[in-house]
Amino acid sequence: MSTRTGGRQAMSELKLRRLLEHNARLKDDLARPRVRVSEASASLIRYCKTTKDHLASWYILCGICMGPVGKNEDPYQKTDGAKCCSVQ
Repeated sequence: MSTRTGGRQAMSELKLRRLLEHNARLKDDLARPRVRVSEASASLIRYCKTTKDHLASWYILCGICMGPVGKNEDPYQKTDGAKCCSVQ
């Protein structure tokens, strides 16, 4: 009979330990800094308006279009004097 009581107590301690660990994870999650969706959206739109992506020719985000990037502004564009690797 004592082995049953010992087993129940060990199981209860295991459940308690799991609950305490879960509670600690929830507290950590609650302490994590949050940003409102409206602030994140405004930040993303501001970034897209001010930053040009040279790999994409057009910016389209919620109707915002910046147009193509000029060849003189594109760091990935080949220069006239540069040669690509050639095999002879």
